[in-house]
Formats: sequence, C-alpha cells, structure tokens
Amino acid sequence: MTAGERKSVAIIGGGITGLTAAFCLKRKGIPLTVYEASGHAGGVIQSLRQNGYLAEFGPNTILETSPKITQLIREAGLEARRVNTDARATARYVVRYGHPIPMPASPLQFLTSGLFSARAKVAVLREPFVAARLDGKEESVAEFVIRRLGKEFLDQAIDALVAGVYAGDPWKLSVTHAFPKLVQLEAQYGSLIKGQILGARARKNRGEVSKDRAPKFSFDEGLEVLTRALHDQLRPFVRLNSRVTKVTETPAGWTIRVREGSDETSFAHSAVIHAGTAFGLAQLNVETETPISLVPFAEIRYPPVASVVLGFRREAVAHLCEGFGMLIPKIERFKLLGTIFSSSLFPNRAPSGHLTLTSYIGGERYPELASLAPEKLVELTCADLRALLGVRGKPSFQHTALYPRAIPQYNVGYGRYRELMAEVEAKAPGFFLAGHYRDGVSLSDSIVSGFNVADRGEQYLLTRDLTEAPTASKVRA
Repeated sequence: MTAGERKSVAIIGGGITGLTAAFCLKRKGIPLTVYEASGHAGGVIQSLRQNGYLAEFGPNTILETSPKITQLIREAGLEARRVNTDARATARYVVRYGHPIPMPASPLQFLTSGLFSARAKVAVLREPFVAARLDGKEESVAEFVIRRLGKEFLDQAIDALVAGVYAGDPWKLSVTHAFPKLVQLEAQYGSLIKGQILGARARKNRGEVSKDRAPKFSFDEGLEVLTRALHDQLRPFVRLNSRVTKVTETPAGWTIRVREGSDETSFAHSAVIHAGTAFGLAQLNVETETPISLVPFAEIRYPPVASVVLGFRREAVAHLCEGFGMLIPKIERFKLLGTIFSSSLFPNRAPSGHLTLTSYIGGERYPELASLAPEKLVELTCADLRALLGVRGKPSFQHTALYPRAIPQYNVGYGRYRELMAEVEAKAPGFFLAGHYRDGVSLSDSIVSGFNVADRGEQYLLTRDLTEAPTASKVRA
C-alpha cells in the first residue's frame, strides 16, 4: 500500500448514514470508498414525482434535532431547496372512538381534551409524585408507561406513538433503549414532567432540541434531494452494485473483498465503517486477529412495513387534513398504523385542489398485511380512510412500497447487542459500526450517526499515524 491508500476508509452501505459519513470524511480530506450492494444510493429514501403528486417511499421529514443536521444541509449546498413544514400544520391527531382527535399541545388543552378520560388525566397529573424505579430492572415501554402514567395513557397515546416511530410493540420494546431519554428524565429528575421542564435549559446549552419540538423540514422535490446531492458530490468515490463479501484485518489495515457482477476484487483500506443493517452485518464474513462473532446481530427483529401513498380530490375528503397526520392505537382495530397529511405539511405535494395522504400498514401489529398485493393494500387503506377521514371514491393517484425488513426493534434485552457492538470495535480497532441499529431509528439519528462515525474514524487514523511503526504498512501475504 502507498501512504495514501493506507489512510483510506471503506464505507459499507450507501444509505443516509454511509453517505453522511463519506461526505464528512471527504471534507476532512480523508480518502474513502463507499461500497453499495444495490444500484441506488440513498437506501430507503426515494421520492417520486408523478402527475403533480410527490410520493415519499420512506421517511417524509427530517427532524432538526442537532446542529450537525443544519451543518450538513448548509455544506451540501441545499439551504435554498429546504422547505419547512407549513406553520398551520401543527395539529397531530390520535384516533379515539373511531375519530381523529387533536393531541393536546398544552396543559390546558390536555385538561379539556376529549382524548383522555378524567381518570387518565388524574393519573398523568400525579406522575411527578410517582416514585422512581431503583432496582435497575429493564422495563418494556408498556411497563414503564403504566407505572408512571397509567394503562389508558399507554393504550390511547403511547401505543400509537410506538407504532408511528418503530412500527413496534410497546410490550416488547425496551424503554431503556427505544426511548432512553424517558429513563434519563426519571433517573435525574424523578419525574417525566419535571424533567421536561427542568431539562429544557440543559438541552438548549447542548444545542439540542427534543424530537417533539424539533423543526421538521424536507426539500422542494422531497427527501431524495438530499441523498442525490450527497451522491453527486461523492460520485467518484461511490461504487454501486458492489457487495462486500469479506473483510479481513491485516497488519497494514483491512482488505475488502467485493463482488461486482461475476467479478470479485480486493481493495486495501486503513479503516472500515459498516453503515448497513444489522442483518447485513450478521451476514458479513469478517476475519480479525482477535476472533469476533457477528452472527447474533441476525436476531435483531425488523418487521415488514408497507407505505401506501394516495391522492384524492380535495372535495372527496370530508376531514380538513390540516396538520401533521394521525396515529392509530391498536385498540381502535383499524388496519393502518397511521397516516401523514403530506400535502398539508409541504407545498407542491399534490396538484391544485387535491390532497396527498401517506399511510403505513404492517409492523409488529399486523406483519402479515405488509406483504399483500398493491391493489389489496390500496383497498385496505381506502377502507380505513373512508371511516376515519370521510374519503369518497377512488384515489386519483396511488403508489405502494414494501419494506420486508423495515425498522430495527430495540426490544427488551437490546443491551446485549450494544455491548457486542462495543466489543467488536474494541477487538477490531479500525472497524466501526454506525446506523439505525446502533444510534437510533429516525432519519436525524442516522445523519448524526454518520457525523459521529466519521469523527471516530478520523481520530483513529490520526492516532494510528502517530503510533504505527515504519514497517507496519507491509501487507500480510
């Protein structure tokens, strides 16, 4: 290897985490190569413009929870194409008794809301006086919420939230790993309500914004604007249709074995970043001086989710659909997990006089429904929207997308996977893990993960340059 090759970084996976990490490394002047197994960079982020409608295949918005997200948009040259959510689209609905009811946005609205019974309101008001758990037992989200806020709050609000974020089951998800800030608030302040109030200043000092208050934005032609821009600026360094089959640690760094069509080629790098999926990591053949096992990562659950984007004439929908969208608790017995009012959030998501609605089916609630034929998914979606929003007639636009393994589930016991991630990185210096299976499942989490792993990679290379012996660059035969 030459000195330039020795300092290069291999990034496995060309989704948003991998592209962000690559973009950061490039700006640091560090050589890199992104190996993406598919023919498309950007992962699940895809936007389709057709007949005046804009359909998002995957995520619909970015939460501006960190200054690093703002930095990425600025450095990618996309500030002029950024589109913030409509200021009027603040209402969030939760379905109760078969009808979307606005989620309260203030203490007064909570007290007067018809979403919760008087008993549930009393349970929430007494939350500051509920003793914190001190025995260290890992709780599910459901156990934690029942203990602090009551069963009705779980069934009517948190179950819907969990479906919207993870497409998950609150009785399986670990509150410690899926919603760590709730546990931190209880540990630090003894109460979620106290923590929200008293912790606001600390978040401001860190430059962070809680996800429920973070600004939401997209781009004029959808979120794919971001991944396309990153890919365009990284194009010489991105190898599409390149599946990494083997990673081998050598005295000089790492050798990457890559299959491109019927050809297999080896490339030498000084560090490796895995920015793919947990099940992809489990399938990766990695040989290191100190043996490691990646097989347990295959156990991480990824339920299937289907997205169904439908367009309707404005007069064919009785509900105003002014707001972010609606979440649907399991107790309401609908097939949909929730619906985003896409054309109310951003301009130009539907032709004049029309609406775009993006719905989700499947997850841990109804995994068998996600893989239904597109026409059946549209039929089920229209049936629920007819009952919930008063939709009439057939859609004027439709698009479905299936994600057979959509979102990693941070279920109870997930800590052992996090411990294994730390163990892998400790035993194999220069091999880094990043992405939604490690650092959070939201799009903003993945972007921040890309920044952070780029910083860790840079620090490793700097340390290595200072410590390695002159003969360490010889490649092991």
